Amino acid sequence: MSELTLFKSGAMLPDYLRSEPDEMTKRLAGGNAGKSISTEGGVFRMIVGGDEIAKNEDRSMNMVFVNAAKDVSRTYYVGAYVKGEAASPVCASGDGKTPDPSIKNPQSKSCATCPQNVAGSGQGDSRACRFNQRFAVILEHDLSGNVYRLQLPATSIFGKPEGDKMPMQAYARFLSGHGVPLSGIVTEARFDTSVSVPVLKFRAVRPLSREELAVARSQGASDDARQAIEFKLAPPKEQAAPALPPAFAKPAAEAEEAPAQPTKRASKKPEPVAPTKDVSAVLDEWGSDDE
Repeated sequence: MSELTLFKSGAMLPDYLRSEPDEMTKRLAGGNAGKSISTEGGVFRMIVGGDEIAKNEDRSMNMVFVNAAKDVSRTYYVGAYVKGEAASPVCASGDGKTPDPSIKNPQSKSCATCPQNVAGSGQGDSRACRFNQRFAVILEHDLSGNVYRLQLPATSIFGKPEGDKMPMQAYARFLSGHGVPLSGIVTEARFDTSVSVPVLKFRAVRPLSREELAVARSQGASDDARQAIEFKLAPPKEQAAPALPPAFAKPAAEAEEAPAQPTKRASKKPEPVAPTKDVSAVLDEWGSDDE
């Protein structure tokens, strides 16, 4: 099975039921929640509104990439990932060049010079600020069905090919060299079992037919595809941001003018302090008031 199925029996959804959810379904679902494919734990998972509703434990899945974010984004979180906790990043960039205007604690004016973009700022030799890119995909056996958001981390984007299994950028260069559009190919996304973290590698399975290509192009121009590749941050959540290194502090010229120092006056000689009464004497006085 190479798809996320809706029905336990494995039956496909008939065409006469393919439409926008009715108002009742939208109300119960909490709105028109986007659909995404997560690879957490090395398993393909269908996520709707933050909840997992289906999964496919096969090592690979066939899909068609119908749209992609123009730029590789960046996100920086503080602390370890906690499953089920949708924390918003401390800093993030939609274009991978400068922090998004909504960020309250940008770590630098430029991503290129950011201290969180230095090798070793994360665990081991990794960078604390992570690369990612968003794609809109449809499944091979359900081309006219759901459009899913697939967000790839740096390990699935960059790197060298291994035979016909390639990270995304190498795969796109391979197709481009043959004059083939990514959206015109059924692509196999397969987990790389040689590493401990979920990493996807890609290879071409087959070309789309003319009819399938028309469907894929229509899906790529849809509102669902546009929303799938849109750069959106999680709802704001208080998260302590580390202090910036001195090299990235405001220059003296930009710093706020320090308030004028108060005029110093000669301090008066402190008057002698009366010796403190013995505790027993104080208690005696309290007792004498009660008599």
